[in-house]
Parts: sequence; structure tokens; C-alpha cells
Amino acid sequence: MGFRLLLLLFLASLSAIWAQNVEDDVIIVNGTEAIASTDTNYICATIDWWPHDKCNYDQCPWGSSSIINLDLSHPLLAKAVQAFERLRIRVGGSLEDKVLYDVGTLSSPCQPFTKMVGGLFGFSKGCLHMDRWDEVNHFFNKTGVIVTFGLNALYGRHEIRKGVWGGDWNSSNVNDFIKYTISKGHQIDSWEFGNELSGTGIGASVGAGQYARDLIKLRAIIDESYKNFNPKPLLVAPGGFYNKEWYNKLLQVTGPQVVNAVTHHVYNLGAGVDHRLVSKILDPHHLNKISETFSSLKETIQTYGPWASAWVGESGGAFNSGGHNISNTFVNSFWYLDQLGMAAKFDTKVYCRQTLIGGNYGLLDTTTFVPKPDYYSALLWHRLMGKKVIAVDTSASPYLRSYAHCSKGRDGITLLLINLSNQTEFKLTVQNSMNIGLNMDEKTNTKRKPFIHGLKRVVSWVGSKSSDQSSFREEYHLTPMDGELQSKTMLLNGKPLQLADSGDIPNLDSVLIDVNSPMSVPPLSIKFVVLPTFDASGCK
Repeated sequence: MGFRLLLLLFLASLSAIWAQNVEDDVIIVNGTEAIASTDTNYICATIDWWPHDKCNYDQCPWGSSSIINLDLSHPLLAKAVQAFERLRIRVGGSLEDKVLYDVGTLSSPCQPFTKMVGGLFGFSKGCLHMDRWDEVNHFFNKTGVIVTFGLNALYGRHEIRKGVWGGDWNSSNVNDFIKYTISKGHQIDSWEFGNELSGTGIGASVGAGQYARDLIKLRAIIDESYKNFNPKPLLVAPGGFYNKEWYNKLLQVTGPQVVNAVTHHVYNLGAGVDHRLVSKILDPHHLNKISETFSSLKETIQTYGPWASAWVGESGGAFNSGGHNISNTFVNSFWYLDQLGMAAKFDTKVYCRQTLIGGNYGLLDTTTFVPKPDYYSALLWHRLMGKKVIAVDTSASPYLRSYAHCSKGRDGITLLLINLSNQTEFKLTVQNSMNIGLNMDEKTNTKRKPFIHGLKRVVSWVGSKSSDQSSFREEYHLTPMDGELQSKTMLLNGKPLQLADSGDIPNLDSVLIDVNSPMSVPPLSIKFVVLPTFDASGCK
């Protein structure tokens, strides 16, 4: 019996080993020039307007996370924001077009959001009191936030047919609000106009021509109000879902120097209740679909608005508050980091995550303010990935997602490697196109050559530089606790990322790996790899 048991255990272990494939591949990095660039503060997070009784799918995951009722004195909130040193926060969301600013002369009372049958998204108009606005700006100033604020673009309009709004925008309330903001010395980096009113809209829509004329009006208000300021705040718009014809017309009508950044929203995983969310996140073919939107928007800007840049103004993966026990777990970082890498390749300057806090997709827990896995993914990106994007070519399957940037604030490059496969471990050789003459035939033949053959060329990481650290690379390996993809605890190099007793964000320490040792990305894991001495002339 004992022998049989041992034999069964041995066979079981062999089957487990055989079930995991090992694939040897090459990554070729072209560091001779940047193919795109982001802003220094590429990472952005949103704070929404949703009240506590915003519910989806029999869940009400918002609590007190609105810009109106968020506990700004909570110590974990300040620590989480300050860890980025300069985090961009976009204040905006579905209800922003129904917000009144309690300043100047209003044509209707300034009351809180309440449930209302027939109201936009089921709510009445809402109110931002100026004492609260002062509190918010005190917090922003204390924590070093870069502020993007979304303005009410429906004020004064009327619904001409279901979901379609017409008439000129009434700018008086916004004008008074901007003047108050300036008088208090509140620093606004950018004003955004409206939320999801483009194309057919979400809940409401406005025609592109009308929208453009109102943007010209807002541009004049900003220029006049900030005439003694240099630089003036940016004007960004339209904060909606990309519709080629609508966006083209918007830029054609507004003309040069009105819109500084063209914002669009991305929810490419579908509804938060979709039972296929995890499979979509791990499907490279599904993830690739959104590249068409990034590419088309880039073409729109190049053709009709080359003075403007592209921003993702809001992106939560799954819409309607995100996926319960998915958007707030480790598995979501596969989608999130892939999105950050993909958007950057298409010259996206800013990427705003829905949300900093609130809903199932918040970077922080709505009740405890404790960071979720995606918070640490965002923080690692922010600290490691520089502005310049460099080209990567690989022989690996689509399940290995690879991105490269010049390292932030230092020499060399940083790779982001995402393994979506549940059974393939990728063993990789990194080669520098500056130092090798690799034609297409050679690249094809290299695809399945033994790993040790490619390792002979690994010295191309170092180039002509030498130092005590030249023989090491830095790795940040992200995995879920206990191997559970839907774990709310992320491991960094095998150690749980948890707040210190003081509430401080934990150190995000790398491990140093001998440059001549194999680089591997195990199944269903993520790695940032810093190559400090990689010779990339495009990073200089």
C-alpha cells in the first residue's frame, strides 16, 4: 500500500509539471528613439459625485465616497494620495452635468442629490457648497494633488427629445464658480467640460456643433478669468465615449487652441454584472480590441486637432460600478496594467482610473480606505515607468503582454511583462536592437531556439557601461495571495503588500537578480523589470 501511495503521488507531481509549459522567447527592445510619450503624471484617479444610494445589481458600493461627503480627514486617504507625490485627480462623473455651484445668483435652489423618478440617472440636481469646495481644495493642496475638474455642461439646456438635449449652454454658474475658485487661490490644472454627452451619449447627448460652440464660450471665460496667470488652466473635453464623426466635427468647429486635451472613456470589459469578466480580462484577443479606439482617436487628433493631446478621462474596466469581487481583486491588474501600457503606446498623455475610491473599482476600499491590488499596480507604474515609450518586439504568444519605457528619473529602461496564460511560463532573453543586426529570417529562426542560445547575447543589456550594479537587474514580481486570482491581497516578490501599523504605504522593494540568470514570468503573474544599464539612446 505504501509503495502504491508513493507511486500515485509521484505520478501526480509529474502530471502537474507536465501541465505547465515552458516557452523560451526573445524580447527585442529598440531604444534608439521614443515611439510615444506620456505626461510625467500619467497616472490619474477620479473622485465621483455618486451619493450613497447609487446602486447596481442589488449592490450599493459607493458609501460616502462622493466629492461631497468623502471623509477628507481620514489618515489613510492622505497617505495613499501622498505616496504618489503628485497624483492627478479628476473630479467628475455621470452626475456632474446636474451639479449646481452654490455661488452667485442661481435660477433654482441648490439642494443635495436625491432619488427622483425621471431624473438623469434617477437623481435630481445636486449642489456643491463653497465651504465644501474650500475643504476639498485644502486637502488637494496638502496632498499635492493636480486637479482636473469636470464642469456642468447641461446647465440652461432642455431635452428636445428623449436623451437629446438642445439649446445654448448657460455659462453664468460656471463663470461665478471659476471666479470664486480664483479668488480663493485654489489651483486648477484643467477644467473639463461635460461628462459622456458625445455621440449618442449616456443618459443625455448634445450635438457636436452645439458642444463646440459652447466650448469656444468656455475657452473665452477661462482666458479672461485667468488673463493674469501663466500658464492658464487647460481646457479638456468632451469626457465621453469616442465617436469618430462626432469627435472629428468637434475639433473642426472649435478650431485651433480651444481644446488642449481630448478626453475619452474606456469600459472595454462590459457590464459589471457580466459573468465573463475574468475570462475577458485574461483573453489577449479581447484586450486588443480597444486598440482600434486608441488608434482612431490618435488619427482624429492628428487630422483635426494636432494642437491637442489624448487623455483617457475615465476608465474602470467594467461599467456600472465595476465587477463585485473582480474589479477590486488581483485579477483586475492584468486588465489595468495592460491598459496603461497600450494607451501609452498611442501617445495618451493622462490615464484616469475610475475611481480613487468608490464603487467596486476603487483603488481604495470604500469603507476602510485600505489600498486594493490595483492601487499598488498604479503606484509601481508611477514610480518605475518614465514618460518615453520605446518599442518592443517579441516572439512570444499573445498571452505574454510586453511594454517598455525609459526608466523614471534614472538611466536604463523598465519592462512591464504580463503573463495571461494559466499554464505557460515564459523564459525570456532581452536583446538590444542597437547592438545586434537581427534580420527577419534570424528573428523567425530564433523563436523556438533553446534559451541558453539566446542567453549568449544577454550582454547587450549592458552596452558599453560598467558599474558595480551592471551585473544586476531589478524585478518586481506581482502574484495573488495563495494563488487565488480574486484575492484582495497582492504579493510583491512573495511578500504581502499590507499597510504598516502606522497606516503608511509599504515599501515597494525589488529583488536584485544576476543579469546572466534566466528571466522568467510564471503563469498568471506580472513583472516590472528594471534594466539600469540598458543602452537606450532614445532615453537621453
